[in-house]
Amino acid sequence: MASLMSVVALAIDALLPALDVIGNAVHTQSPTENQLIITMIFLGLGIGPLIFGPLSDSLGRKPVVYFGFVLFLLSSFICVKAQSIEIMIVGRILQGIGLSAPRTISIAIIRDQYSGDPMARIMSFVTVVFLLVPIVAPAIGKMVLDNFDWQSIFMMQLWCSAAVALWFWKRQPETLDPKNKRTLQLKDYIHGLSEVFKEPKTMGYTLISGLIFGSFMVYLSGAQQIFHDQYNLKDEFPLIFAGLSIAIGLAIFSNGHLVLRFGMKKMVTTALYGFFGVALLYVILYYNNTNPGIEILMVFFGLQFFAIGFLFGNLRALAMQPMGHIAGMAAAITGFISTIMALPISTYIGTYIQNQVWPIFLGFTICGAFSLAILWGINAMSRKAQAVRAQL
Repeated sequence: MASLMSVVALAIDALLPALDVIGNAVHTQSPTENQLIITMIFLGLGIGPLIFGPLSDSLGRKPVVYFGFVLFLLSSFICVKAQSIEIMIVGRILQGIGLSAPRTISIAIIRDQYSGDPMARIMSFVTVVFLLVPIVAPAIGKMVLDNFDWQSIFMMQLWCSAAVALWFWKRQPETLDPKNKRTLQLKDYIHGLSEVFKEPKTMGYTLISGLIFGSFMVYLSGAQQIFHDQYNLKDEFPLIFAGLSIAIGLAIFSNGHLVLRFGMKKMVTTALYGFFGVALLYVILYYNNTNPGIEILMVFFGLQFFAIGFLFGNLRALAMQPMGHIAGMAAAITGFISTIMALPISTYIGTYIQNQVWPIFLGFTICGAFSLAILWGINAMSRKAQAVRAQL
C-alpha cells in the first residue's frame, strides 16, 4: 500500500528540481506558471477517485489499480512530448487521474481489513514508508536531470511504477468482500453520495483535510521558487526538502504508536492547535518583513510539518470510520472534496509568493483557524448526540 501511494509522491517531488528547466521547454512566462506543473496533477487526483472508487466497489480493487497504471503510462508520454504549457497541463491532469486509482484504492484496501485506531496505526506506518519517497525524490530528480534531461525524469517514474504494479499483481490479494459489491447503477452512486454527505463527522474531517492539504500544497508548489530564488540555495534544495520531509515522517511514525494510547481525536486536536500556533507566531514576527535566515525558516517549517504529520493519516481514518460498507465510494468522494478544496487554496496563496515567505504562513494561519472552527463544530454535535442518547 505504501508503494502504491509512493508512485504519486515520485510523480510530484522528482520534478521539483527541474521546474525551471521544464518551464523553459514548455514556454512558461513566470515562476508562478511553473507551479501549475505541480498543482495540476492534483486536479486529476481529485477527479479520478469519482470514477475509480465506485468501479472498485463493483469490479474489485485490483482491476481498477491496473487500469490506473495504464492511464499513467499513456499520459506520461504526453508530458514527455509536450511543447507547450497547455499540453503539459493536460498530461499532468491525466497523470493525476491515472495515479488516483492506486492512491484511492490503497485506502479502500486498508479499510476493507481494518477500522478505528488500528486503521489509523496502519495508515501511519504506510505513510512513513510513503514519505521516504519525498525525502529522496528531489535528489533523484536532480541526479537524472544533471546526467540526462528532464524527459528522463518521467521515464524513471514509469520504470518505478511498472515495478510497483508487478509487485502488487504478485503479492496483494483481492480484499473486496463479495457481500459488499455494488452495481454501477446511478441510484447506487447517488445513495453513496447521500450517505457520505449526511454523515457530519465524515464531511467535517474531510473539510479539515482539504484546508490542511491546500495550505501544504502552497509549500509543495512554491518550495523550488523559495529556496532557488529567494534564498539562492539551488544545489542545497534536495537536502532541504529531504530534511523537512523527515519532520513529517517522524511525526507520522510517532503517531503510529501514540494513536493507540491517546486516540485519533485527541491527536488531531493537539496537532491542529500546534499547526495554527506555529503559523500565527511566524506571521506576528515576520509579516511584511524581510525573510528570516534559512535556519529560522527551517525551524518554523519543521514545526509546521511535524504538526501536519499527525494530521494526514488521522483525518483520513476519522473521515472513513463510519463508511466501512462503502469504503471505495467514500474514499473517492472524501478524496475528491479535499483535493478540489486544496487546488484553489494553493493556487490563490501561491500567487503571493514573490519575494517573501510570510504569505505561506498566513495561509497556514487562516486554514488552521477554519479547521479549528470545524473541529469545534464536530465536537459540539458529538456532545449533543451523546446527551440525546443518554436521555433515551
